[in-house]
Amino acid sequence: MATSAPLISKSQLSSGIETLDHQEQHSLDDTIEKYIEGFGPAQYLQVILVSLAFLFDGQQTFISDFSDAVPSWHCTDFSNQTCYSSSNFCNLSNSEWAWDEPASSSIVSDWALECGGSVIVGLPASSYFVGSLIGGFTLATLADSWLGRKKLLFLTCLGMSTVALITAFSTNVWMYSGLRFVSGLFRASIGTCVVVMSTEMAGKKSGGFVRVVGFLFFALGALSLPLIAYLNRGSPWRYLYIYTSIPAIVYCIIAYFFVSESPRWLCMRGREAEAVAILNKMVPTKNISSSILKSAYKPLDHEQSNLDIYSSMKSLLERRWALKRLLAAMTLGFGVGMVYYGMFLGVGSLGFNIYLSVTLTASLTIPSILLLPYVMERFNRRSSVVAFGIASGVCSIVCAIIGEELKTFQIIMSLASAFCSCAALNVLQIYTTELFPTCVRISATSMFRQAINFGPILVPLLVSAARRNNSVVYGVFGSVEISCIFFVIFLPETRGLSLSNAMDEQEKKDNTNAYVS
Repeated sequence: MATSAPLISKSQLSSGIETLDHQEQHSLDDTIEKYIEGFGPAQYLQVILVSLAFLFDGQQTFISDFSDAVPSWHCTDFSNQTCYSSSNFCNLSNSEWAWDEPASSSIVSDWALECGGSVIVGLPASSYFVGSLIGGFTLATLADSWLGRKKLLFLTCLGMSTVALITAFSTNVWMYSGLRFVSGLFRASIGTCVVVMSTEMAGKKSGGFVRVVGFLFFALGALSLPLIAYLNRGSPWRYLYIYTSIPAIVYCIIAYFFVSESPRWLCMRGREAEAVAILNKMVPTKNISSSILKSAYKPLDHEQSNLDIYSSMKSLLERRWALKRLLAAMTLGFGVGMVYYGMFLGVGSLGFNIYLSVTLTASLTIPSILLLPYVMERFNRRSSVVAFGIASGVCSIVCAIIGEELKTFQIIMSLASAFCSCAALNVLQIYTTELFPTCVRISATSMFRQAINFGPILVPLLVSAARRNNSVVYGVFGSVEISCIFFVIFLPETRGLSLSNAMDEQEKKDNTNAYVS
């Protein structure tokens, strides 16, 4: 009896398997996710190295709490009742009072700024955030175009640290403010690069850990400042910049040699061979080839992959849904960022020990960061932002209402507001990375972060102007935050959704989700 022919030939079976495999790996995100899930030691090391930049960013952001603080003072003549009854030394002659510490301990006493206007006293801190605002608009898009995530992180962190070192040699408040501006200009994209790189290097299962690490390092940067400043008390304020900038420069050199570029960004630029090399280094147990990535995603076309560094920004502004999403996220960032940074930059106005104030404020942000994975896993993004944002705003308004009469309760409420604003800001930063595709993620996230930086520009001026009535400051904080928080209704929910890579892919996914819901 003749042998019957098989119903399916080997070539047909092989073709069918390849087709099925291609269907399973229908997107770059799914393909990379398949290989990086599990979070091995190499990925752990990469996230730690990238996130360390956040520590030095946190130090430079809040260093003005100590270098620009108005020192305590005392009356030189114990019998002078006029001096003891006065709360403002500007109404006294120079012979009637003196600083408790050497004049070189703060720029205020070093350059005799104590009786200057609120603009002069708050100028250096505001200049830092003005620089950060401008830097975000001018530098961030480089990470989505030809420069990439790694190089931008290295250059901006090195620039910030080098300028911080030069700041220690300032001769007057104008030079000092100018250098703070340049330092802020460079640091603008550090946080964005850290959040995006960490997110793109890890799988979904490891997302909670990755998100916590970066924010923890920023909190540790703020938390380390009181210790450095306390050990430096009585010494020139210039030492603070030296002690914080030199370790940061050393870090930049290490990061340049050991931090890897984002495989997702490399694929978007058509550099699959480099992406494969990095993926095989991070996950050596899996054999990944360029053909797998090429079959999963077609690189950016000529219009998107040219050397126009602002192409990603154009994509955001040209599409109505993206612009609407961006403006809503920026409004939220402005409101929450004003309270978050305001609680740090305004702690000196509470009349409380500044070392203890900053330590308590920074310490409370750590529990809010550790709470982040639980919140991101169990609750929707929008409801989390609303809950934390409103709670923070209410606590700020309570601080304004109770005034100076209940100082202890006011401090408790300010710390509660800092806790909630930190939680809201952390959720917002992750939420924003999920709202936009890979091709514009850095640009969009950076625009969001610049909105965060716009609030702190006003905070030092506001705190300085209301130095004798800080209750007004808290009222402004709470009112602004609550007003901005409701812009979350213009944003879609992203919990449980995978990241998109191109604008068209994001539109298609949004339309599908809208249809399903």
